[in-house]
Amino acid sequence: MTGSSVPAREASTSLNRAIAILKVLGTAEGARDGVGVVRIARLIDREKSQVSRTLKTLAEAGFVVRDPRTLRYRLGWQLFTLAVSATQQHLTSLAPHLLRQLVANVGECAHLSVLDGGAVLTVLSESPPRTEQAIQAEEWVGRVAPVHCTSAGGALLLDHTEAQTRSLLAGQPEMDAKLAALLDRVRLARRRGYATVNEDFEPGLVAVAAPVRDYRGEIVGALNISAPKFRLGRALAAAGREVRAAADGLTRALAAHATNRRIS
Repeated sequence: MTGSSVPAREASTSLNRAIAILKVLGTAEGARDGVGVVRIARLIDREKSQVSRTLKTLAEAGFVVRDPRTLRYRLGWQLFTLAVSATQQHLTSLAPHLLRQLVANVGECAHLSVLDGGAVLTVLSESPPRTEQAIQAEEWVGRVAPVHCTSAGGALLLDHTEAQTRSLLAGQPEMDAKLAALLDRVRLARRRGYATVNEDFEPGLVAVAAPVRDYRGEIVGALNISAPKFRLGRALAAAGREVRAAADGLTRALAAHATNRRIS
């Protein structure tokens, strides 16, 4: 009994030490200049040899990196990869409630989309309680659409430079015409806070989308409404304001979730 509990205590101590080190590297000092072993050991009140061993393990796993010139440590890309994955999970867990509210306010199908390379991928959909529209919403989940002719594409590219946008469309037929139309859509979306398409993606279909941002202010998704033009065409601006409000609400929810996690 005693023998089996000792390794468990050692593992717990090692884990606590690793967490303490990562927290030090996550401070402004760590982000700016990196932190050396001696400084880390002093800050977390641990022996230098223990800190060195833990840093070696963290470096092998990609959670920290060592500057070969200064010998100081910074957070590694693996940690940021996990953070992105966590943001995506929070995004899909927090979005359904706001999507349902958006559907109730507008009366049309609502979707959550993300950028998937040079395309737009729909990951969640909600629809009004009408059978035909419910079927349409189900068909959107997992569907990939071009970035240049969708409202979600315009919203997701709001912070992209022209060079970045051109790179996404590289190799596509009639790229210059597509790029010009997309850049116009993005410029207008920046002023309004939402992007629209009017039969650009499909004849008779209109749509509007607004970006969702994480706690760092980076765009991680887009909420959008799509519907036949005869139903939504005249109310597209009003729908845009509703979509923007819902996207802003999801942005605030993501920020609050990140804040609560840091406090706890």
